[in-house]
Amino acid sequence: MADSSATPFHLFGVRHHGPGCARSLLRALEELQPDCLLVEGPPDGEEMLALMLAEDLVPPVALLVYNPDDAREAAFYPFAAFSPEWNALRFALERQIPARFIDLPAAYQFALERPAEDGKATETTEATPEADDEAGDEAMPPDSGEDPGPSGDPLDWLGRAAGYGDGEAWWNHMVEERGNSLELFAAIREAMSSVRSEAPPRVRTASAERREALREAHMRKCLRQAQKEGFQRIAVVCGAWHVPALSDMPTAKADNDLLKGLAKIKVAATWVPWSYHNLSFSSGYGAGVASPGWYEHLWQSTSDDRAIGWLARAARLFRADGLDCSSAHIIEAVRLADALAALRERPQPGLDELDEALRTVVCMGDDAPMQLIRRQMIIGDRLGRTPEATPAVPLQRDLAQQQKSLRLKAEATQKTLDLDLRQANDLARSHLLHRLNLLDIGWGALNKAGRSAKGSFHELWTLQWEPKLVIAVINASRWGNSVRQAACGRAIDRAQTAGSLPELSELVNQVLLADLEEAIAPVSLALENLAAVASDVQQLMAAVPPLANVARYGNVRQTDASMVEHLLNSLVPRAAIGLPGACSTLDDEAALTMREHIVAMHQALRLLARPNLQEVWQQALSRLAQLGSCHGLICGLASRLLFDEQLASTEQTTQCMSQALSVGNDPAPAAAWLEGFLNQSGMVLLHDPQLWAMVDDWLSNLSEDGFTRELPLLRRAFSAFSMPERRQLGERAARPAASTASPGHVEADWDATRAEEVLPMLRLLLGVET
Repeated sequence: MADSSATPFHLFGVRHHGPGCARSLLRALEELQPDCLLVEGPPDGEEMLALMLAEDLVPPVALLVYNPDDAREAAFYPFAAFSPEWNALRFALERQIPARFIDLPAAYQFALERPAEDGKATETTEATPEADDEAGDEAMPPDSGEDPGPSGDPLDWLGRAAGYGDGEAWWNHMVEERGNSLELFAAIREAMSSVRSEAPPRVRTASAERREALREAHMRKCLRQAQKEGFQRIAVVCGAWHVPALSDMPTAKADNDLLKGLAKIKVAATWVPWSYHNLSFSSGYGAGVASPGWYEHLWQSTSDDRAIGWLARAARLFRADGLDCSSAHIIEAVRLADALAALRERPQPGLDELDEALRTVVCMGDDAPMQLIRRQMIIGDRLGRTPEATPAVPLQRDLAQQQKSLRLKAEATQKTLDLDLRQANDLARSHLLHRLNLLDIGWGALNKAGRSAKGSFHELWTLQWEPKLVIAVINASRWGNSVRQAACGRAIDRAQTAGSLPELSELVNQVLLADLEEAIAPVSLALENLAAVASDVQQLMAAVPPLANVARYGNVRQTDASMVEHLLNSLVPRAAIGLPGACSTLDDEAALTMREHIVAMHQALRLLARPNLQEVWQQALSRLAQLGSCHGLICGLASRLLFDEQLASTEQTTQCMSQALSVGNDPAPAAAWLEGFLNQSGMVLLHDPQLWAMVDDWLSNLSEDGFTRELPLLRRAFSAFSMPERRQLGERAARPAASTASPGHVEADWDATRAEEVLPMLRLLLGVET
């Protein structure tokens, strides 16, 4: 605690999301009974404090401050049930004690973060009160002679000095796992003063140095303002790193001069659900705690039963997952954890001791089952909840209403959703998820096949709600006030700005999947206009598969797909007519790209099964299959597609292969033809003896130098085969040549007299009169 020369104030330095700090802080506040509470946080969000006592505001939650005109400029301030700031604010609000945030307003911080050249911020951040003090962008200097650790945490100096690997482990053991103590904050002040004065200065950018100086100046300014208002017992809850800066305050003029003239932008604030996954370091955010689930256990349990309770929960989790874990296992694990704590001179087992005991006794040294403990217990899957009265954009409210009516609960854990589009509710769910994807709200990812996997009436989705999706919802609200309206607006805007046919044809597919009738006409018109002037054959071909998918499966989803029929009738003939010319001068790389387009278009037209379009396409393939007309890869591919469609007989294909693989031809085009013909599948060789013999003869007649030149291309062609195919090809090649001959020439041992004896019975069974 600290006193100023004016009205005394009391400093409580904490580390964000710490149950030990929270217990000690509540005990200190009970003893102090302050008449004003100042908490490090964004003043822009003070109007949201009134909702903290609402029953429906269940942590973990985050205070979201954002720019209403550009939601990419946003910051989260997360709180858990065990966060010191959360408990201090609730303590004040329950007793009607004035509570204020004193950090530098986000309106100023967003303006500071805008690049000078374009004036736009590009990333959303998690701005916890301790994010800058604990995150890694302010690393320790490399010339200090010591490794600053991966986190760059200033407490790493104290942790390493005490024999710990990093500051997080040291703080966890010394503070969070030790319960409450009134002497804690005096010790924190002394430790932080030593680190700030004696540790080597941190290497930071000039902007980071200025931002920290501005934050601390604003905190001191708010503190002086509370003193002027006549409060007698002021409690200040701030990050431990800032305690020395608030204890020894410079003059008010120095702070005011530093804060003078700062740019400011308009911001809004609201509460959003948060999750333990996002609180953890493993979530990818720059601030938080590595074990929020463990901290929740510390917060909810007493010091006497926390080890037993933790291991009992682990036993239930193991048993639910089918792992053997008896009562004897838990008894021995408790004893081992207590023994480890005693050997390490700790008053009781911590997370490290409990983990080692479980791994040794229950898991028999295997670390794999411990991943379940880490995922479900150490981190946890808890997702917070906000009340309906929380300020939200209309799009956010409409989404919440649809989630409720369709019984699609937003969950922090990943879940699989198999939709049967023949059911009305599942079809509505599919429409909602496709609309959200159009709006770049990635709640669900569509997989390729459903559980039944045999028809187009199944969709398999993977759903996982992340708190950062709230930013995407706010950002998408500029397109409309409902999900349907916003998706239509976004689709029309994309259609007007699209520059390629594949992009527009895929957009048509998405619009129909999302059942957006209002957007069909504008998107189709944009596609028609661009298709009318497009001359790139590859773009024309890439536009066909999405449209064919719409035409083939549109009616299954109860949508009218006739609007794309006339587009296909225009695009397919134009692509087929221009294809031979586009393939006439291809190099190897361009031929590989063209092969993908040809295969995709061929499969799409087979699926569509329109005779008029297939006839035009098959004529184009026949022109490509003529030797010398194009690159060998494309020529071979066209021959294979015609052979698969039974448009070229085995004899014709054998003759074409014989010509392409003739010894007198250049080996490179011959090998390219063979690669195109095989088309990453060796089944045609296994099932057709004539083609097998032709390929075998070609390889046998290659010279040594020619075979050496062909080997890389042959290896590329055959390496695409599956392992069973390669094994069968090897087994067939190992057999004598006579055994691979066609069995059609073997004379059958046929007895006509015996065969005629069964004819009366067959006539009787078939009902044929003699």
